Amino acid sequence: MRFALIAAALLAATGAAAAVQPFPPVFRTQMVDANGTKIYVRSGGKGPAVVMLHGFGGTGDMWAPIAAKLVQDHTVIVPDLRGMGLSAHPDTGYTKKNEALDVAAVLDHLKVEKVDLVTHDIGNMVGYAFAAQYPDRVTRWVVIDAPLPGIGNWDSITRSPLLWHFNFRGPDVERLVAGRERIYLDRFWNELSANPKAIDEATRQHYAALYVRPRAMHDSFEQFGAFGQDAIDNKTLLAAGKLSMPILAVGAEKFFGPGQADEMRFVGSNVTGAIVPVSGHWIMDENPGATTTLVLEFLAK
Repeated sequence: MRFALIAAALLAATGAAAAVQPFPPVFRTQMVDANGTKIYVRSGGKGPAVVMLHGFGGTGDMWAPIAAKLVQDHTVIVPDLRGMGLSAHPDTGYTKKNEALDVAAVLDHLKVEKVDLVTHDIGNMVGYAFAAQYPDRVTRWVVIDAPLPGIGNWDSITRSPLLWHFNFRGPDVERLVAGRERIYLDRFWNELSANPKAIDEATRQHYAALYVRPRAMHDSFEQFGAFGQDAIDNKTLLAAGKLSMPILAVGAEKFFGPGQADEMRFVGSNVTGAIVPVSGHWIMDENPGATTTLVLEFLAK
């Protein structure tokens, strides 16, 4: 309850709570000791378990519309990644292989063995590291609109001018962004969306309030700073073999598109592609209805 009150206070400070759908009351929140840090976790419901992982620019809050549907017949588990949202801010550990251990520890704490995965952006990278290290724990995986470091066309993808932020970090960069976090985040919402107006002012204020917290932006930069080691780790994980669980690779029509399925076929042997229409990268803001339908239909199979 204390952590829910902290989150509510952050939102009240911005006057922005209305635009970001809250999780239903059936969800509880807690800080879980996991792999040497503390992970903020929302969980609720009964039935087959689903883990939902967010990326940069958001937090686990992004998944509330889908979680509200899934919780009717699933156990839904939504953490904030290490150093992001309301999770703790350790100095190290931002490789995705290590963050996958955070997820495993959360599941162990909740006494959950097998899960479906639903992931977006950096959450995809943590999801792959989890599925590759614990293939027997993943039943199905919905992976949305971001590539995997070191895999497939990664080197050419990272040369896109839109992805300059992958190498934007360091003490002077943090000085530039300090006090201007909202401007920095607006760049992502404006340039990586199909329609910037779909990310409304209240939603922007909601997430900006979370990213302005102490160390939040520093640790977000650490997520990107680990990509070099993530690429090495992913190549090692892939050398052990492709994933065999069913994978739904979802690309946003106006961003990663069919390339999402192309990339996932490098790591999975049972990949189906899908597109979120009329959407850029921010699928849960730009077209939440279509995204929710794709996820629910795949997990019902």
